[in-house]
Amino acid sequence: MAANLNIDATDRRSLLRKDSSDLSNVTFDLSPSHMVSPSTSIHRIPFKRNVSEASATARGYEDRPLDEGDTVKAIAGDSAVDRGLGIAFDTNSPRRTSIPRVPVGFRSPHTPGSADPLLSPPSYRNDLNRDPKDPNGHDGGDPSYDTPGQRQLGQSSSASLHSSIHQPFVASPDTEALNNTPRSTFVSVGREGYGQASQCKSHRNIYQGRGSWLSVTILILAIYSTVFSGIYLVLAIGKPRYGRHIRSNGSFLPSTATLLSALFAKTIELSFVTVFVAFLGQALSRRSLVKQSNGLTIAEMAMRSWIMQPGSILTHWESVRYAALTFLGAVSLTAALLAILYTTAAEALVAPKLMFGAWEDKTLYGLVKTSFGDPPYVQTLCQTPIPTSADVLDSGTTCLSIEHAGQAYHSYTEWLARWTQISLQGNGSTDLKHRPNGMSMLYDNTTVGAAWIEVKNMTQVSQDAHRIVNNVTMAMPHSGIFQAARDERNGILQPADLEGLGEYSIIASVPSPAVNVLCASMSEEDLAPLVYTEWPNANSSLVSSTWADSVPAASPDQWLNSTVVDDLFGWGEKYNRRPPVFPKLPIAFNTITNITIFNLSSIYVLANGSSGAIDNRNYTLCSMKAELSPNCSTRYNASASGGSLWAHCEDTSDHLAYSRTHPEAPIGVTDPISRNWGNIASEWAMATSLNEGAIDGNASNARLLTQLIPTDTILDPMLPSIAEALAVLAGYTLIISAQDSPFVHYWPYAQDATELNPGQYENFSASLLSQQYASGGQLRWQGIFYTVLTLVFVTNLFCLGYLILRGGLVTDFTEPQNLFALSINSPPSQRLAGSCGGGPEKEHFQVNWFVHMDNEHFLIESGEEPPDWKKRRFSTKSTFEMENRASPIASTYSKLSSSRRSVL
Repeated sequence: MAANLNIDATDRRSLLRKDSSDLSNVTFDLSPSHMVSPSTSIHRIPFKRNVSEASATARGYEDRPLDEGDTVKAIAGDSAVDRGLGIAFDTNSPRRTSIPRVPVGFRSPHTPGSADPLLSPPSYRNDLNRDPKDPNGHDGGDPSYDTPGQRQLGQSSSASLHSSIHQPFVASPDTEALNNTPRSTFVSVGREGYGQASQCKSHRNIYQGRGSWLSVTILILAIYSTVFSGIYLVLAIGKPRYGRHIRSNGSFLPSTATLLSALFAKTIELSFVTVFVAFLGQALSRRSLVKQSNGLTIAEMAMRSWIMQPGSILTHWESVRYAALTFLGAVSLTAALLAILYTTAAEALVAPKLMFGAWEDKTLYGLVKTSFGDPPYVQTLCQTPIPTSADVLDSGTTCLSIEHAGQAYHSYTEWLARWTQISLQGNGSTDLKHRPNGMSMLYDNTTVGAAWIEVKNMTQVSQDAHRIVNNVTMAMPHSGIFQAARDERNGILQPADLEGLGEYSIIASVPSPAVNVLCASMSEEDLAPLVYTEWPNANSSLVSSTWADSVPAASPDQWLNSTVVDDLFGWGEKYNRRPPVFPKLPIAFNTITNITIFNLSSIYVLANGSSGAIDNRNYTLCSMKAELSPNCSTRYNASASGGSLWAHCEDTSDHLAYSRTHPEAPIGVTDPISRNWGNIASEWAMATSLNEGAIDGNASNARLLTQLIPTDTILDPMLPSIAEALAVLAGYTLIISAQDSPFVHYWPYAQDATELNPGQYENFSASLLSQQYASGGQLRWQGIFYTVLTLVFVTNLFCLGYLILRGGLVTDFTEPQNLFALSINSPPSQRLAGSCGGGPEKEHFQVNWFVHMDNEHFLIESGEEPPDWKKRRFSTKSTFEMENRASPIASTYSKLSSSRRSVL
């Protein structure tokens, strides 16, 4: 319908302000079928921008657009003369101007000023109100609206919109700018008209089902985070040991294991943060949609930043102040702390690291190749560059003698050094158990420690024998444990398998080889039956290499001469042992050994201690024999820098003592152990110059030994005894005799076989303490990280359950991009007055906000706005909801907003 406006000729000048113009009959046709000719010269008058509320209401402009059927009549009067052709309003009414709200990013065809709410776009602008006398194109209106932007609009349109006065003026574009604003143009005309003027309908539904890519992605991350955080918690609690799976020489290197552990821990942390932020956004967004809930506050919107940017807890503490005491706030603070500490907790409790486990009782195996102290086999162990073919008879004995001397003197000097410190400090003891133990070396990197066993009361024994008796027994560890620990059958990780950092300890229930040294003071009369030169009819012209031929050969009925010490040393028919025979008496500070009797179970050393002895007994006779002690266990500790092997004896709490696992083993087993060892000891005695006294050699070792002969029936606390010194010197002979020998106290194979080729495995009871790469904390205080791992798993499980029960996802209005789009398309709020520049403060953080829908347009509003705002805001809502009842977006919103109040 067209509306015609007739204007009298008398009012033409006042309207157009141009004397030459003759407007006889101008018609404004609002029909859209009439278009303005670009050649017209008429200056069109725009609508007045300052619209009073009263006059606007009188003409039907409040809260509704103009319809095409409306007839607009110009009211002639003084105001019309001043302003030209346009819609006249009562100037006496108070003016009301609203500040437009324009979506961010939208560029209107024109750029209106802040006080130009009803300015039409340039494409629909008419310039009839421009004053032709003003060369700058200013109109006759209020000069307060004369802005540079408006001047440009006026100038640009004056040249293109001149038309003939005989053509009808089409005003439809001006109403069309109010009525038919394009969908993409969002113009806010004030709070009271916001609902109808808003045209920002949501293109997508706010709900995404289970099958959407976002829902599936979040659910996969939740499952991943839950499963792997659970695995990490189980690993931390179970503390599994990875054994040979993680080692330097294997397929899975320790550095790779550590890297993978850190990588998975980081992915768990990131997925945990992602899932929890998604859960938090869902909980708050769903609550903001529920009409009967408390909505959400700005402080709660900031909770996602606590987790993603933990530093914001300190920099934006205002939000923490108001939200931390809520349930979600407390959970979010905890989640932020968990996200900070998770990788640290995983490193402390899950990452593989070298750790000792508990003592583990197990059966170990060792390879047996020979009997104890077999001389031919022991000689093969000696390393020499001289081939056997070059010295068939003496190649092995020569090498072994050098090894005896080197090892014996090394151990001896170390032991004497310890005694030197005791002598200087004056803190010695007469109790053999508290005196320095013997020592030796194995393969130059393993220290071997001995133990004094079967300790006798020296005073009591001396009184019973009517002479000074010095009787000691020293046990050495079973050296076969060294090889058994490295046998692949036992699967013990060596330090080299653990980047040179590993350690392990073994307690083996095996017998310990021991040497018994019995020394007694003797006079010349006491020694006469044992010294060839003291015998009647002795051939004193015999040299040392031939005198033994004059000694009667051994026979079942030949026990040689009896002595006053037969019962002390166990000689004669009663003991089934023959006494030794020496070629002569040694001179002062010399020693002579007896190594001439075949199959001798003991070797003997005769020493001359000069005139310092009591009762003119300046000689000392010592017997040395080997045995296997069941009262000990062998202990071995290995590390990258070396190892230690020692005998632990006569401990009633030692459940791995050989006598505990083999109660049938006798104490002091000597045969055939000692007979074999006697052959080894003979070479040792010669190598250590113990027989140099036969030629008056005055050996240094012999001189020192004779100076250690006791002069009293108790041990000297500041000086070792000769028996102790001989035991220490002979300690290495026990070590090499036990190599590759059985781990039991007997020879369990054919009696005529002394060697096994390639060998036979024997098992023995043991307890193992080893370092392996394992999970778990190394220090006690690290147990606090179990709380972190547990809470992360529980939180992941809770979030996963929440996401599964909810099914799909709603738009997360706490995400910055979604919150920005929602806020910029929402009306202003008095509840945030004063926050647009410096940000919210104090009570602003406690305002409850809700997400509403108006004709599929979503906006956020405070639940505490003034009543008149709410009334005007929802005045047309029911109409829109009825029109969009079948809309999926409206249906979804209706369901979400009518839900029960959220517990979160």
